[in-house]
Amino acid sequence: METINTAITDEAQTVKALAALAQPQRLRTFRALVVAGPDGLTPGAIATQLGVTPSALSFHLKELTNAGLIASEPRGRFLVYRANFAQMNTLIGYLTQHCCQGVSCETAANDAGCGC
Repeated sequence: METINTAITDEAQTVKALAALAQPQRLRTFRALVVAGPDGLTPGAIATQLGVTPSALSFHLKELTNAGLIASEPRGRFLVYRANFAQMNTLIGYLTQHCCQGVSCETAANDAGCGC
């Protein structure tokens, strides 16, 4: 599998990853790859599943790859794309790093009366 050296450790990387996901087709593509898990999907399977043309999908796969959210690996005549779960988890961790000012989110949510 393609090695991804991009680690989300700062605002610039976070913005790059979020910008890649801030388009409906790319978000759907990423979610499809998350659902597929480690087996990943070929571009043809993604295009069929999402009802998108292969040329449009190619552009979206490139953007997600450049953001470090997915990677591809050749498998015979095909490329298989997979979600980069480590990168996804790092992004989520960055976004929630200082959640609820260091207090348990459940406690903070209940104290706020939201019933979470």
